[in-house]
Amino acid sequence: VQLQAYGGGLVQAGDSLRLSCSASGGTFGNRVMAWFRQAPGKEREFVAHIGWTGGNRYYALSVLGRFTISRDNAKNTVYLQMNSLKFEDTAVYYCAARPVFQFARVDVGSYDSWGQGTQVTVSS
Repeated sequence: VQLQAYGGGLVQAGDSLRLSCSASGGTFGNRVMAWFRQAPGKEREFVAHIGWTGGNRYYALSVLGRFTISRDNAKNTVYLQMNSLKFEDTAVYYCAARPVFQFARVDVGSYDSWGQGTQVTVSS
């Protein structure tokens, strides 16, 4: 499945932003979807994942209570609503998909499809 992430931008601390990731060329509704991020000079890190039907949502501690992951299987799209953004949220955000019918994981290597990334910059 091909993924395309969009919706990033430059915002101020405390602002909100919603990222979207559209899937094409493969099945979507039977894949766990996730968001990861990578800041300059750092490794790619897990942000959130969501199960096939919208349940099984899990968040990194750093974003818990501020970010919400959701999906619309009719639109083949997964979202990341980011509220109360902080300077340290600045990163390139990637959406990712696990292979079909696989359980959710938080490690980068478990995901076999990746979007191209969208830049989120939070000014302090």
